[in-house]
Amino acid sequence: MELKRISQSIGAGALIAVAWSANANAADWYPYPVQVWEPAFDMASPRSNTDYQPLEKASKKWDICVSFPHMKDAYWLAVNYGIAAEAERLGVQMQLVEAGGYTNLNTQISQIEDCVANGAQAVIIGAISFDGMNNLVKEVRGKGVPVIDIINGMSSKELSAKSLVSFGEMGFKAGEYIAKKHPKGSTPVKVAWFPGPPGAGWVEAGNKGFQEAVKGSAIEVVETKYGDTGKEVQLKLVEDTLEAHPDIEYVVGTAVTAEAAVGLLRSRDLLDKIKIMSYYFTPGVFQGINRGQILAAPTDSPVIQGRVAVDIAVRTLEKKDFLKHVGPKLYVIDDSNVKTFDRNSSLAPDNFKPTFSVN
Repeated sequence: MELKRISQSIGAGALIAVAWSANANAADWYPYPVQVWEPAFDMASPRSNTDYQPLEKASKKWDICVSFPHMKDAYWLAVNYGIAAEAERLGVQMQLVEAGGYTNLNTQISQIEDCVANGAQAVIIGAISFDGMNNLVKEVRGKGVPVIDIINGMSSKELSAKSLVSFGEMGFKAGEYIAKKHPKGSTPVKVAWFPGPPGAGWVEAGNKGFQEAVKGSAIEVVETKYGDTGKEVQLKLVEDTLEAHPDIEYVVGTAVTAEAAVGLLRSRDLLDKIKIMSYYFTPGVFQGINRGQILAAPTDSPVIQGRVAVDIAVRTLEKKDFLKHVGPKLYVIDDSNVKTFDRNSSLAPDNFKPTFSVN
């Protein structure tokens, strides 16, 4: 079967019809090692380890709406792949809308309202704002529509479930990685840190985790710059930081930051002087680690988060047991395991195109 990107107007504009077919019905993604938070919805709750086992098939062709902040980078493409492939495998309908960027909260809210008005039976949300979606969640849940929080995190207590990891831990793992290389008492090193868009839940958590990890080490964070995860925005932030702090030794931040920094530092012949690290994983980061241009990155297996969110949505609709707060186990990818890690859990296939509809 094929997933189709249909010609219609969604979010940023009209879409051109394309088709994709590549392992959409792959059954070998599970069981997958995950962690479960209990009590749910509190990232500080104790976690237990288990293997995630999805349903074999949905009992009917449920209509699921998915909302993303944007589709500007390969990270969200990986989540898109997981959602589209699992919708196809389970046999449900999926419509995806994207708001065009982290400054477009009202667009995301109105898109989701339209989804529900058009008959969506469950909603999966990658939220632009940690607190800004709470009234919407209450409104949607009041109509009996399940809401699953994916990737970014929301503060609402009325959510049906969360399929996400601790971005605090993602930031911590990135900070810990470089802190171990520069322990307390060693020569101080200057780091520029780019956590992502201000106000997003995952960014605030990532920043807190990173700062906690480097505290007490020889790492000095000389600059923290927030900004949208568009490449032009991140490139400008890195350029400005290099002007203000030409003696920095690390650029650490979003995957887009890392990818932009590679080109910039190469053009200035600084790749040997300044090390680059991302606190999440994308194809560009994968390529950078492979080439020795990026040091490392933790992965949160975004494909799996997408798959799990769809499975949970179906389980809630079918009144079947589901994990209320679950996310893949985290691990760091560097030159020691970049050749051997499970690519299918973290990256979309090379031939995958943005897929906004599964019918």
